[in-house]
Amino acid sequence: MNRILTNTILSILLISAFACEKIRQLPPEPMIEFRNFIIKDTIDELGNAIKKGELIFYFEDGDGDLGAGQAGAVSDTIEANVFLSVLQKSSGSFITPDSANWFLSDQKFRIPELERVGQNQTLMGTVELTIFYRFVNLHANDTIMYDLYIEDQAGNRSNTISTCEIWFDMEGPCIPEED
Repeated sequence: MNRILTNTILSILLISAFACEKIRQLPPEPMIEFRNFIIKDTIDELGNAIKKGELIFYFEDGDGDLGAGQAGAVSDTIEANVFLSVLQKSSGSFITPDSANWFLSDQKFRIPELERVGQNQTLMGTVELTIFYRFVNLHANDTIMYDLYIEDQAGNRSNTISTCEIWFDMEGPCIPEED
């Protein structure tokens, strides 16, 4: 009988120890990390040869309000919450492209409403954005990079990250620089 009671108490203590695991607290401002940018040759819906870029980044949001709009809300406008600024390499430095390069303009995307499960409000995950390059006057040796940040529903802005250098004659991933 003593042995059963001892095993039961030990089991309750072990369950209690695991059940009381502390929830990781994060600030309400989102945080992002660049993971990768992959460029591929592809064909558009009209049969034209184009380039496609896939930008991959990781995010964390402590109060879990990342994503556009409230669940079930109807809006006439789509609110952007991912903001990309493009930079083009010129004479060894990255600069904002001139207006003649209209196809290299800043872009906005939307992360949809994200559902949280349980009591922990923290959201973490990976986002993959697809960017199509339909152009005729960009050269294979042209090089660009993006600066990127996100905003949550409360207007909290994340840190700004930069991609690695992307040149248009490459096929596959660019490699992030090590710190």
